[in-house]
Amino acid sequence: MNLSSIHSVVDLCQALVQIPSENPSGSAASHGEEAIARFVGGFLEHLHARVEYEEIGPGRPNVYGLWPAPARAKQRILFAPHLDTVTVEGMTIDPFLARRAAGRLYGRGSCDTKGSMAAMLWAIKSVDLSKLSVAVGFAGLADEEFEQSGAKACAARKMADFVVVGEPTNLDVVYTHKGTAWIEIETQGKSAHASIPETGVNAIDRMIDALKILSERFAQICPVKGNPVLGQSTVSTGRIRGGVKINVVPDRCYAEVDIRILPGQESMASDVAHFFQQQRIPATVRPIKVSAPLYTSPDHPLIEKFVALGSRLTGASWFCDAAFFALQGAPAIAIGPGSIAQAHTADEYIEIAELERGAEFFTNFLLSFGNG
Repeated sequence: MNLSSIHSVVDLCQALVQIPSENPSGSAASHGEEAIARFVGGFLEHLHARVEYEEIGPGRPNVYGLWPAPARAKQRILFAPHLDTVTVEGMTIDPFLARRAAGRLYGRGSCDTKGSMAAMLWAIKSVDLSKLSVAVGFAGLADEEFEQSGAKACAARKMADFVVVGEPTNLDVVYTHKGTAWIEIETQGKSAHASIPETGVNAIDRMIDALKILSERFAQICPVKGNPVLGQSTVSTGRIRGGVKINVVPDRCYAEVDIRILPGQESMASDVAHFFQQQRIPATVRPIKVSAPLYTSPDHPLIEKFVALGSRLTGASWFCDAAFFALQGAPAIAIGPGSIAQAHTADEYIEIAELERGAEFFTNFLLSFGNG
């Protein structure tokens, strides 16, 4: 679909879904975000933006669109959805057909988060930015679904005073969310013939013991009171691998553990490693990824604008790019049309009415800064 055939926010979302942009971490066949970044860049140029691409990896750019600051603008808002999606493996629908049926638009990314991106871009298209009391920018970010390197690079540029990250939140304001500490635990043993297991040391048995201790004593490792909005921190083992065959006592075992952290638990990965050492647990702990939790004051004046348009204030157990902007001093939130319940699913979709509501919502948000 080319730009001349796009006449609505639904057309735009459909065009975005039809461009594969799986994160390479989940799909070896993925070509990354290059194609979708170029398409978005073309759309931004059509809106007379100054467009820039920033390579955050080979063939994996962020795309930026900036417009001149109006004379009375005292701050800049940055709309920042991500370009990438999770893998299409296991989907039960054609992931890139972008089929419209029964009031829904189906396809990978339709909900997470090309729907938000389309709604934001359509709002920018619908408003005369030169007449606002705020400057506007747009950032399409790569790699949100894995290492979030696109958000880290963008946040370091300090491009805005307030960042609106696109995520499916039913157009409610996520002003706080949990962070994550992904860790790998390794246990070592001694291989032996399974008929005489007493002559070896079973690394899988050691892993079972280590994970049991982690679960039972998790609250002691980095004690923080439960958050009134986010609840408790959590721990979940997502993957275990070990052993070579059934009749060999395994000498290695690895587990990948997802820990969702609260504000105050940013050192969780190193705290777990220290706890294991202190308790003489025969296991090695290595960080895979740490993503900070988010907190932006719900009293921020721009959040109040969203609330005035009908948004509710809420928190989230998932994490997103917003936290990296907050760490760099720019207040940030996550907001967008669609429900997280449809994200990453085998038949991912967004309700067309919600997509249209999102475009109108962001248009009204921009108009609240005075157009004309």
